Amino acid sequence: MSTNQPAQGPATPDARQLRTILISVSISLMAVVASVSGLNVAQTHMAVEFGASLGTVLWIINSYTLTLAALLLPLGAIGDRLGRKPMLTAGLTLFGIANVGAALSPTAEVMIAARAISGAGAAIIMPITLAVITSTFPEERRGKAIGVWTAVAGGGGILGMFLSAFLVDIADWRWLFALPTALIVAALVTTVKSVPNSRERSARPFDTVGALLSTVAVVGLIFVLQEGPERGLTAPETLLSLAVGIVAGIGFVVWELRRRDASLLDVRLFRERGLAGGSLTLLVVFGVQAGIGVVLFPFFQAVLGWSGLVSTAALMPMAISMMLASGLAAKLAERIGSRVTMTTGVALAGVGLVFMGLFVSVEGGYLSILPGLVAMGLGMGLSMTPSTEAITGSLPRDKQGVASALNDITREFGTALGVALLGALLSAGYRGSIDGKLSGVPQEAADVAREGVANAVEVSGSTGSHATQIVQAARESFVDGWRQAMWAGAAVMVVLSVYVAVRGPKNRVRSAADDAETGLGSSRVESAL
Repeated sequence: MSTNQPAQGPATPDARQLRTILISVSISLMAVVASVSGLNVAQTHMAVEFGASLGTVLWIINSYTLTLAALLLPLGAIGDRLGRKPMLTAGLTLFGIANVGAALSPTAEVMIAARAISGAGAAIIMPITLAVITSTFPEERRGKAIGVWTAVAGGGGILGMFLSAFLVDIADWRWLFALPTALIVAALVTTVKSVPNSRERSARPFDTVGALLSTVAVVGLIFVLQEGPERGLTAPETLLSLAVGIVAGIGFVVWELRRRDASLLDVRLFRERGLAGGSLTLLVVFGVQAGIGVVLFPFFQAVLGWSGLVSTAALMPMAISMMLASGLAAKLAERIGSRVTMTTGVALAGVGLVFMGLFVSVEGGYLSILPGLVAMGLGMGLSMTPSTEAITGSLPRDKQGVASALNDITREFGTALGVALLGALLSAGYRGSIDGKLSGVPQEAADVAREGVANAVEVSGSTGSHATQIVQAARESFVDGWRQAMWAGAAVMVVLSVYVAVRGPKNRVRSAADDAETGLGSSRVESAL
C-alpha cells in the first residue's frame, strides 16, 4: 500500500505559496528546455574552437537529449520514493554544476561528458516539476497550472534558442550556459523556500530490472533516430542499436506485466483512453513541431538569407501563440471537454501545416508561411495541456513522478522521430526536384548542390555564370521538398484528429454544480494562477 502525503507544510498551500511553487517549477523547466535547443545555434563555433567534426558536434548536442530521455523514467520513480523536493534540489544542483563545467570545457570530449551529466540532472528536474504540480495543486486549479507548465515546455525551447542566438551574436558561444545557470540559481532559491515535499511510501522494493530495461530500450531507439540518418539506416551500429532497443522494449513490457502492482510502470494502463490518447497526441504534436524546426531554419537562412538570430526571432509568433493557447486550453477543456479541446487543437495544427504547404514560396518569403506558423502554434497549445493532464490523471498520485516521466519521454521520442522523418522527406523532395533543374551546370558543382540548399548556395559562388541558376534551382527545390514534408505532416494530423475524436480521453465537462462545490477552494487559489 502506498500513500502520498506532504512531508512538510500544510496539505493545501495558500495562494501565495501556490504562485511561488508554479514560478519555481516553471523556471526549473525553462532551464532544461532551453538547454535542449540552445547549442544548436553554436554548432559552427564549437566545430572551429574544438577542431571537431560534424559528428562530434552532433554528439555534444545529442549526448544531453540521449541521457535525458534514457533516465527520465527511473529517476522519476526514484523521486516519487525519496521525496520530490530533495530530488529536485539535487537535480538543480547537478545541472548547475554540469553547465558551469560545460562553459569551461577545454576539449570536445570534456564538453560531451559535461553535457551528459547535464542530461542526468535534467532527467531529475523535468518529471519532478510536473509531479510537484499534480501532487500539490487542488484538483479544480490543477489544469490551469499544467497549462502553464506545458506552455513553458512547448514555447520555452524556442525562447531559449532566441536568447542563445542573441548571446552568440553579442558575446561568445560559451555565454550560452549563463542563461540556464542563472535560471537554476533562481529556481534553487525558490525551491528551498517554497516547494513542499511529497513522496510515495511503499513497502515494495524498487523495480530495478524494469528501470534498467527501460533505460536500455530508450537509449537504443533514440540512438537509431538520432544517428540513423547520419550513419545510414543499414549501418551495423544502427541495426544493432535498433535490435537492442526493440528487445529491451519487449522485455520491459513482459517484465512489467509480470510485476503488475509492483511495476515501475503498469503498462496495462495504456488500455485506458486517457493515457493512450494523451501519449499518442504528444508524440505526434512534438514530432511535427521538431520536424518543422528542421524545415524552417534552412528556409530562413539559405532561402531568405537571414542570420541565426533573425531566423530564431521569426519563430516567436508560433511560440507566443502556443504559450497563450496552452494557458487557455485548461479553461476550454473544463467547458467543452478534454477530448473536444484536443481534437480542435490537433485539427488546427493540421490546418497550419496545410497553410504552409499551400502558400509557401520563394517570392512570398516569410509572410507566405506566417499564418501557418500561428495556426500551428495555437493548435499545439490547445492539444498539449489536456494531453498532459490526461497522462498524469491516468496514474495514481503516488506515481506522479512516473507519470510525468512518461509524459516527457513521449515528447523526446516524438521530437527525435519528427526530426528523422520530416527531415528525410524534405531531403528526398529536394533531391527529386533539383535533378531536372541543373542542366548545363558542371558535374562537380551539381553534385554539391544536390546535397542541400545551403551547399548549393555556397558552391554557387565558384560557378561563374551558373551561379544564379544553381541558387534559384536550390531555393525552388527546397520549397518543393517543404511542401512534401508539410503534406505528410498534415496527413498524420488528420489521422490523429480522427483517433482523438473517437478514442480520446473521456469528455468530462465541469458543471455549474461542480463550480459551486469547488467555488470556495477556487477563490482561495485563483490569484495564484
